[in-house]
Amino acid sequence: MIKVLLVAAVLVGLWLVLRPRPKPALRLDEVEARAVLGVDAAADAAAIRAAHRRLVSAVHPDKGGSADLTRRINAARDLLLRP
Repeated sequence: MIKVLLVAAVLVGLWLVLRPRPKPALRLDEVEARAVLGVDAAADAAAIRAAHRRLVSAVHPDKGGSADLTRRINAARDLLLRP
């Protein structure tokens, strides 16, 4: 019985250490978001979407790019297009 409890405790400990953790949400301000997308303060929604599409197509992980950079570009788009 003690062996079973010991094995269970070890398995729970391993799970706690090795479990996948969600990445924290990116916190961008509007100035930084505009810099990431390369748009100015006068850019409308169409310009923001076009810049996002252009950048994501260049850095998407499926094309050998960076997942972190894609997350940053998506966060910038979401910030600038929110109502």
